[in-house]
Amino acid sequence: MPQLKNRQFLDFEKPLKDLYDQIEQLKVTQEKSKTDMSSSIAALENKILETKKHITDTLTPWHRVQLSRHPDRPYTLKYIENMCTNFVELHGDRNVKDDKAMVGGFAQLDGKTVMIIGQQKGNNTKTRQLRNFGMANPEGYRKALRLMKLAEKFNKPVITLIDTPGAYPGLEAEERGQGEAIARNIYEMISLKVPVICVIIGEGASGGALGIGVGDKVVMMENTWYTVISPESCSSILWRSWDKKEIAAEQLRLTGTDMLNFGLVDTVIPEPLGGAHWDYEEAAANLKKYLLPVINELEKINPQERINSRIEKFGKMGFWEEKNIAETATH
Repeated sequence: MPQLKNRQFLDFEKPLKDLYDQIEQLKVTQEKSKTDMSSSIAALENKILETKKHITDTLTPWHRVQLSRHPDRPYTLKYIENMCTNFVELHGDRNVKDDKAMVGGFAQLDGKTVMIIGQQKGNNTKTRQLRNFGMANPEGYRKALRLMKLAEKFNKPVITLIDTPGAYPGLEAEERGQGEAIARNIYEMISLKVPVICVIIGEGASGGALGIGVGDKVVMMENTWYTVISPESCSSILWRSWDKKEIAAEQLRLTGTDMLNFGLVDTVIPEPLGGAHWDYEEAAANLKKYLLPVINELEKINPQERINSRIEKFGKMGFWEEKNIAETATH
């Protein structure tokens, strides 16, 4: 977790920054003057907790989008580090190359072996370029599928961690079959014989998310979003400008609460007060607390029953209205 001096604050988190700055000033004064400032520091720490709670209670959909992209937010490898032991990363799609935007491998979750796969962003300029900002190429999705099939071979549950602004849209990605790779993953994930749990830990955008997003359970961390298009892109299409991104975020109904109400996800996992970027260990512990009993529950179900339930689950998603063609014609 970043040290306080390296921590970045979003615009609506500025009151927190001011409070932390005051604490730092009091600590310097205390050191120089040898005066006990502990009561004043404790009062400010309580104020920080109150401010975090107020910020959390008043978050707008756009604020949650911003939190999902927070530069200090934990990514896939950080969740693996804090949840799992004995992680063995596996590389390559056995066809083109190893896509660094998609990571995965076997790991142990409280002694239970699982296959864990997810998109990985970078935390500085060099690693962001290496990870392609979490936007996987076709070989990334093919690597993910290879690992899922490997998990199926050894009868190990699959956990996917979704955090991407979308699949890479470059010409070379399309030439190598980006659409086919994502479609193939969706097709294959529906019929995997092992339990599959999909968790949105950051951005869940479009086909980039769906490429590893089909499972027995689909859940979201509290400050994440899941929709077909980003608010900025939606704003640029509808209003020819990014200036309406806050309105787009509201209208897209992209938060965990919205997705839960639509029946598109199974639950929303709480984050530490203020967001996952404030406490990596607590965020990972909350997710792990959800995963372990659900894996145990799913493993008790016959594989074919799990597959049938998965097909039914995704088949009945959405809203539609059926009309009798003959009746319509008479009117």
